Amino acid sequence: MREVDVVVIGAGQAGLAGAFHLRRTGFEPDRDFVVLDHSPAPGGAWQFRWPSLTYGRVHGMHALPGMELTDADPDRPSSEVIAEYFDTYERTFDLRVRRPVDVRAVREGADGRLLVETSAGTWATRALINATGTWDRPFWPRYPGQETFRGRQLHTAQYPGPEEFAGQRVVVVGGGASGTQQLLEIAPYATATTWVTRRPPVFREGPFDEGAGRAAVALVEERVRQGLAPKSVVSVTGLPLNDAIRQGIADGVLDRLPMFDRITPEGVEWDDGRRVDADVILWATGFRAAIDHLAPLRLREPGGGIRVEGTRALADPRIHLVGYGPSASTIGANRAGRAAVRDIRRLLAGEPEPVSV
Repeated sequence: MREVDVVVIGAGQAGLAGAFHLRRTGFEPDRDFVVLDHSPAPGGAWQFRWPSLTYGRVHGMHALPGMELTDADPDRPSSEVIAEYFDTYERTFDLRVRRPVDVRAVREGADGRLLVETSAGTWATRALINATGTWDRPFWPRYPGQETFRGRQLHTAQYPGPEEFAGQRVVVVGGGASGTQQLLEIAPYATATTWVTRRPPVFREGPFDEGAGRAAVALVEERVRQGLAPKSVVSVTGLPLNDAIRQGIADGVLDRLPMFDRITPEGVEWDDGRRVDADVILWATGFRAAIDHLAPLRLREPGGGIRVEGTRALADPRIHLVGYGPSASTIGANRAGRAAVRDIRRLLAGEPEPVSV
């Protein structure tokens, strides 16, 4: 067993931001803190993005603290551009990320420490920055007849690019940014596409200014404060009505149907008698927070989430969740990493917790 002051779980945007601020404020890697990442290489979830998502099409990618991402080719896959950037960042600031390491459980230890049990051994730590994001927990809804479908079902996390759907009839389920973007990519290749969402999509016109951003984050933050499962910030902002979306509406690709009632061997059906034959159902139904390894600490509330104030788990001030709920964006993750380290320094110095106003 190794002892450190802080364990950081995850080396995506949030985890690297936290590690940067630990390093900047005097914590030494390996001696004072360790960063554990289960991915095979630098890049966080970005390294798994589909090839057709080029860097120029990425929405809202903010640089990591302390080093800008400059001169990136907008036509290169974002998975390559951002993975290379993260790799350079880790080496520049000597963050010494250990990978691949799977964190299996976090438990209560002795002397007020937490035990972080992993595939590479156990660390005893005084504080924890959990930055595991959502990519590892794609959400698959269940519908009657789903197991009878003779075609292919896949989640957006498995999306291979549009060419693979050539000549097929594709049903895309979900009204988020990934679903609409992938639907627009698939449409020129597929024989037919059908767009299905639980709620009518909300399209947002005009610029998304700072005030609107704060209001959206506040809605997500309130859910987290109440111990409810967090929604993504994007879920409360609506879809930007850009040129691609306008063209998709004009072409009839973004002609939304309400959610079907059942899945059949040949496709999907509604109670009113409507049916659509399909070869593929693409579930663009989002992700859930990857926090099962924290289960032994019993932090979850009856609402399904962990109550968090800022980044601090209210049930245990040693634990900070970054990239969770209101900080689940690249700029939010940067700010959360800094805030978590500030509170952890206060905790380790024995100072009282800040009082919420």
